Amino acid sequence: MTVLSQIYQHSKGDFLRKLFTIALPITLQSIFFASKGLVDVMMMGQLSETDIAAIGVSSRALFVVTILIGGVTTGGALLTAQYWGAENKKGVRESVALAWVTALAAAFMIVGMFTAMPEYIMMLATDSAAVIALGSDYLMITSFSMLSLAYISSVAAGLRSVHEPMVSTLFSALGIVLNVLFNWVLIFGHWGFPALGIQGAAIGTLAASMIEAAALYVYLRFKTHLLSFNMSDVISVMTKERIRQFLSLSLPTTFNFLAWAGGLFAYTAIMGKTGEAGLVALSVMTPIESISLSLLVGIANASAVLVGNQLGAKRFDAVYYQAMTMVVVAVVVTMMASLVLFALRDPILNLFTVLEGETRALTEIFFVILCVGNILRSLPTVLVVGVLRAGGDVKFCLYQDMFTQWFFGIPLAAIGAIWFGLPPQWVFAMFFLEAVFKWVSCTYRLRSRKWMKNLIDA
Repeated sequence: MTVLSQIYQHSKGDFLRKLFTIALPITLQSIFFASKGLVDVMMMGQLSETDIAAIGVSSRALFVVTILIGGVTTGGALLTAQYWGAENKKGVRESVALAWVTALAAAFMIVGMFTAMPEYIMMLATDSAAVIALGSDYLMITSFSMLSLAYISSVAAGLRSVHEPMVSTLFSALGIVLNVLFNWVLIFGHWGFPALGIQGAAIGTLAASMIEAAALYVYLRFKTHLLSFNMSDVISVMTKERIRQFLSLSLPTTFNFLAWAGGLFAYTAIMGKTGEAGLVALSVMTPIESISLSLLVGIANASAVLVGNQLGAKRFDAVYYQAMTMVVVAVVVTMMASLVLFALRDPILNLFTVLEGETRALTEIFFVILCVGNILRSLPTVLVVGVLRAGGDVKFCLYQDMFTQWFFGIPLAAIGAIWFGLPPQWVFAMFFLEAVFKWVSCTYRLRSRKWMKNLIDA
């Protein structure tokens, strides 16, 4: 049979329905998560460009550690998906419990670092004293939300793996509603509360995350859900073999996520060298970028679930051709999303009333570049975040991201900004060069089939 006929044979029926049934709730959850940053930037954007820059830099730093926790929980999700495919419910629950313990340990380390030296973290991206002072306050307060995020992320990853992503999505919706409400009250001083500015945004974000985690925990306990683990599950999974297996997947993935997110912070620092206008424009684009990529992220995570389920059930031929379908779907959907995003450029930027003159014009150029850059990211994202990693090919994903970002993309952008003094829009365009290289390497790895591994046989 030809490749196209094989793809059709293995992807017909309810495959696409399953893909989008899982992807759409994850997309909504990604939008809710990104909206938290957008809410903060938009509300602070009513005050001054300095506030936008401060919350933009500090949000990038928080994004790095959020990705760190996401990397830890992804290790659990890889196992959970395959245990679910093998119909091993005990393995599903214990994998989620182990992911939570590991993520919680990482969260405590993050809180310690961000409360001890927030100024030094801000100084990596800017030398503006006002931006550093404002951003440091935001970092110290919001770092405690990582403790809530450890539980939310662990359970959300588990729910995706058992095809119930809508549960965590609904609680993410609760979190964003509370975040908007608390920010509105505390930033501007409504309902008798003092106007706290950027500190109010931080307190609102922290309070919303704590309530979201508590509500999710209570719901799972009330429903006696499969993922409502207890201390006996935590104790039973704390064996040398289970921890070794978990760390063999989560450590490369965590380091991969951390290196990638750290690279994004490095790009922010590079943009800071072009001047405050470039940093403000990037700060505006960051949450817009996250929301615009939400559907792609949803498809990638849904792909990881379906690939993991199939590999757990040892259906190797089916998963290879289904992976090709996932790539095509991701590229087409991202192109359509980019066209819609471009059409909405002016209405979106009009929400940031403080932007004017040079900064507004620069942000409009950034917007167009982002629409093209998102398309370039489509294939690498669905393969690295979804297909390859679900097969346990975590070291390839790590090495590829490290090389393309830290030895290719970042040095070129730094040379352009610092050595040649290129304008901000050219530097921003260079941020997407790494995606071009990934198209070649990811496609080659997919066709090699070396990523197709059953992780739970032992």
